[in-house]
Amino acid sequence: MSVREHGVRGLNVATVLDRAQLSTRAFYRHFESKDQLVAAVFLEVARVEATRLRTQMAKAANPVEAVAAWIDARLDLAFDENVKADLRHLSVEAQAHMLNAPELVAPAYAETLEPLVEQLHLGLQQEVFRDIDPVSEAHSIQGVVWASTERQWASGDGERDGVRQRTVRFCLRGLGVAPDTIAEVAGTGC
Repeated sequence: MSVREHGVRGLNVATVLDRAQLSTRAFYRHFESKDQLVAAVFLEVARVEATRLRTQMAKAANPVEAVAAWIDARLDLAFDENVKADLRHLSVEAQAHMLNAPELVAPAYAETLEPLVEQLHLGLQQEVFRDIDPVSEAHSIQGVVWASTERQWASGDGERDGVRQRTVRFCLRGLGVAPDTIAEVAGTGC
């Protein structure tokens, strides 16, 4: 049994001990409970995702392009079979835990948003984005991307370029980016 196959709900301490060939005592030296293990799993997945996002964003010439690249990379959850297979199940479970036990996933959620927050801060400093709160805007952008992702999972009928363009346009408008810049960035792949 693995997290990929069964999600964190299917994760149990006995299976972890068996797969890792750990004693109960060794497990509890690292984790006080299953909840701490779940939080560690979410955080590790988020760190890998943040690295993937930063890699995609590194190709951007400016904060506007970097925000669009973050959006595009997060849309991989909806469209890229390799990414979707790894992250879809955990992302759905993380969303569920945000309602019931936010302390388990809040650090992972922040880790995933950090590359976006960094670019929003940079854009604010460069006056590309005006009158924004980078952390709040990052949460809003994630909400828009998540809604697009869930819609694609439910219907499966969206065309990636169209979904990407609509999502990027909507988010960049909310950041106060000039319409000609939005048209340029939203009309091209990041």
